[in-house]
Amino acid sequence: MTTAPDAVTAAPVPTQSTYQSRVADYWNAEENPVNLELGKIDDLYHHHYGVGAVDYSVLDEPDPSRRHERITAELHRLEHAQAELLAGHLSPLSPADRVFDAGCGRGGGSVVAHLRYGCHADGVTISAKQADFANEQARKRDIGDKVRYHHRNMLDTGLPTGAFAASWNNESTMYVELELLFAEHARLLRRGGRCAVIIGCYNDTYGRASREVSLINAHYICDIHPRSAYFRAMARNRLVPVHVEDLTGAALSYWELRKRSDRLATGIEDSFRTAYKNGSFQYLLIVADRV
Repeated sequence: MTTAPDAVTAAPVPTQSTYQSRVADYWNAEENPVNLELGKIDDLYHHHYGVGAVDYSVLDEPDPSRRHERITAELHRLEHAQAELLAGHLSPLSPADRVFDAGCGRGGGSVVAHLRYGCHADGVTISAKQADFANEQARKRDIGDKVRYHHRNMLDTGLPTGAFAASWNNESTMYVELELLFAEHARLLRRGGRCAVIIGCYNDTYGRASREVSLINAHYICDIHPRSAYFRAMARNRLVPVHVEDLTGAALSYWELRKRSDRLATGIEDSFRTAYKNGSFQYLLIVADRV
C-alpha cells in the first residue's frame, strides 16, 4: 500500500537545456482560448484533445453566441471523455495510493484521477505559471491536501523512489527524450505499478515524419516521436505494455468540430485532420506495468 505524500527532495532548476527553457517560456505565456474557455465550464483544465462521437447538432444553432457556447461545451465533453479513458486504465487504485501526473499542465488530469479513486496525486510541470494555477484550483476544490502540483522537470522530479502506484503522460511526451522519461517513470513506480500514456506519434510504416507532422511540431515547439520509439524506451526501462489502443479514429471527429469553431480554432486543425487520414500520424493509448 502506498502512503500519503511526504516531503520531497528539492529538484534542481527545472529546465535542463535551452530547448526546455523555450518550452517553459511558451507555456508561461500561453493564454489560448481553446484551453482556457473549455476549462472555465467546470474548472477542469485538460490541455489535450478529445475522443468519441460528436454531437454535430451544436453547429445548427442559429444564434452565434449560443453556438459558440455549445461548441465549447461539446469540445470540453470530448476532452473530459479522453481524461476519463486514461484514468480508467490506472486501476486498481485505493484512496491510500499515490499517482504521478507527468507534464500536468493546468492540472485537470490529476483532479480526474483523484475524483475517481480518492487517491493522492502529484503533478509536475516545467511551467511555474501552470503549477501555481493548478494549485489554486486544487485549493478552490478543497483537495489541496491530496492533489499537489510542483514546478519541476518530469525527467528529474526529486519525488521519492517507488512511492507511486500509477503514473501517466497525457500528450506531453513530445517535449522530452523518451529514454529519460520512462527511466523516471520506472524509478517512481513501485513494482507492479502502472504507467499509461496517451500520445501523438508518427507512424513508422509511413516512413519519415510527414509534412503535417512537421507543421504540428513547429506549431507546438515540440518533437513528435515515432511509434516504435515508445516501445523500445519502455522495454529498456522495465515497463511492459499490457494494453495498446489506437484512438486515431476516435479523435478525428474532435478535430472536425474544432475546425468549425470560429473562436477556438488555432490554424493547426487541418494538419491533424490530414495526418490522421493519410496514416502518417497516430493517436495511441499505451498502458504498461512496471516489472
